[in-house]
Amino acid sequence: MNAGGQRGTAAVALARLRGEAAEPAARALRAWPARAVIAPPHAALDARTAAATVAVVVLVDVDPAATLWAWSRLVLQAQSLRGVPGLCFAKVLGSGFDGGFGLRPSRTRQGLYLTFTDEACAHAFIETSPELQAYRHRARELCVALLRACSSKGRWAGTSMAVTAQPPVTGPVAALTRASIHPRHARAFWRLSPPAEVALGQAPGCLLAVGLGEAPLLRQATFSLWTDAGAMDAYARSGAHQAAIAAAYGGGYFTESMFVRYAPLLIRGTWKGQAYAVDRAVDAAAEVAAGAPTP
Repeated sequence: MNAGGQRGTAAVALARLRGEAAEPAARALRAWPARAVIAPPHAALDARTAAATVAVVVLVDVDPAATLWAWSRLVLQAQSLRGVPGLCFAKVLGSGFDGGFGLRPSRTRQGLYLTFTDEACAHAFIETSPELQAYRHRARELCVALLRACSSKGRWAGTSMAVTAQPPVTGPVAALTRASIHPRHARAFWRLSPPAEVALGQAPGCLLAVGLGEAPLLRQATFSLWTDAGAMDAYARSGAHQAAIAAAYGGGYFTESMFVRYAPLLIRGTWKGQAYAVDRAVDAAAEVAAGAPTP
C-alpha cells in the first residue's frame, strides 16, 4: 500500500476515511471492550528489537495561518523531539492535498509516528509535551492514538517494534504499513497503488485510513483503524490489495518494509470530521491468567 511524503516542493500522501457521520464511528469506538491484554514476560521477541513497547500516532491538520510553521516542523521537529523522555524512535511525516492520493502536497496535514520505552512516557508525551501542545494550539483537527503491537514484521530505518500485546479476539485493531521503494521500481509501484487505495477507502469495517510519508514517492506509510481483525484480513485478501502486495514483494520493489498490527489503547480527537474517543484500560494480569477470572 502506498502513502506520501511531504518535503521540499514534492509530496505524496493518502488520507482516506470512511464517509459516515462522526457519531456512528464514535459509537463503534465506544463499544470496544474495556481491556487490552499485554503479552506475558515469556513472549518470544526478536533479540534485535528496540526497547520500544508502545507507539503513538499523531494526525494533525493545522490552521492555514500556521502553514509556514507546519512546514518548518518537517525540517526541525525531529531535533526538538530528541529530548523527549522515553522516546525510542520518531518520524515527522507529511501528507497529500486534501487527504488525497496524488503527488500534490498538503500544506496543512501532517503526522507523527513515535515509539516509547513504556506507556507512562507515552502518556506523558500525549498529555504534557510542549511539542504536542504546539500542534494542538495551531490545529483545526488533531487525533492521537496510543498503541501496543500484537504482531510485527520488518523494520523502519533499521528499527523494529516490540510485540507487547496479544491479538484482540474481538474489537478493534490498527495497522501500520510502511516501505522504502527502490527508485527503479517506483513507476511500477505507483501504477499498482490507486486500485488498492480505492479499495481501502471503501473496505467494510475500515474506520480510518491515512497515508503518510517521510519522503516523496519513495518512503511511504499507511495507518489504518478497523472494527475488528476479520475486516482487516478481508481487505488484505481483496483482489486489488493482494495483487499490489504480490507484485511488490515478488518484484523486489522494497529496500525495506515493515508491517505492524496494533491493539489500540487510546484514540482521542477528530480527523476528517469524525470524532474518536477511546480510553481502554490495560490489564497485564489478564493475559498472564490466560482467561482466568481477574480479582
